[in-house]
Amino acid sequence: MTLYDIKPQFQNLLRPLVLKLHQRGVTPNQVTLTALAMSVIAGVLLSAFPCPLLFLSLGVFLTVRMALNALDGMLAREFNQQTRTGAILNEVGDILSDVSLYLPFAFLPDVSLWWVILVLFLSCLTEFCAVVSQTLTGQRGNGGPLGKSDRALLFGTTGLGIALWPQYLFIINIVFIIAAPLLVWTCINRCRGAMVAKNV
Repeated sequence: MTLYDIKPQFQNLLRPLVLKLHQRGVTPNQVTLTALAMSVIAGVLLSAFPCPLLFLSLGVFLTVRMALNALDGMLAREFNQQTRTGAILNEVGDILSDVSLYLPFAFLPDVSLWWVILVLFLSCLTEFCAVVSQTLTGQRGNGGPLGKSDRALLFGTTGLGIALWPQYLFIINIVFIIAAPLLVWTCINRCRGAMVAKNV
C-alpha cells in the first residue's frame, strides 16, 4: 500500500484543470518541463540558502510537482498526446527533480552528506527499476513502500518539521537512515513484480 494507490482520486480532483489546460493548448511536455524547472529552481534556492525556516516551502514545492506530474500524464493519455519525447522527459525529469529537491538537506548543519547521497542514489535506482519493469512487462513498476509520492510525503513532512523545530536538525539523519532500507525494499519489490509477471 502506497500513496500511488490513491492516484485515481487525486486525478479526479485535477480533471477540471486538465480540461482547461487542454482548451488553452498546453501540451504535456510543457507541463513536464515546468515541473522540472520549478524543482531545479527550488533546489538551487534551498541549497544556496539552507535556512531551516525556508524548508517550510519544500512541502509546497513537492505538492505542486506531484500535481504537475499527474497533469502531464492525464493530458497525454486522455487527449492522445503521448510521445516518445514525453516519455523520456517524464522519466529523466522525475530523477532530476528528486535530486534537486532532496539534495538541499545535505547543506543543513549536522546533516550527513553521505546519507543524503545514498538516499538520492537509491531513489534514482527505484525509478530505474520501474522503467525496467515497464520494459519487461509493458507496465511501469510502482510498488512501494517508498515510491515517488511516498518520498514526497516523507521529505515534505521532514522539511515542515525542521522549519518548526530547527533545534532537532540531527533527526534528519535518522529519517535518511530509515529511508535507505525502505528504498532498497522498493527496488526489490519492483524487480520482483517484473519477474513474476514474466514468469522468470
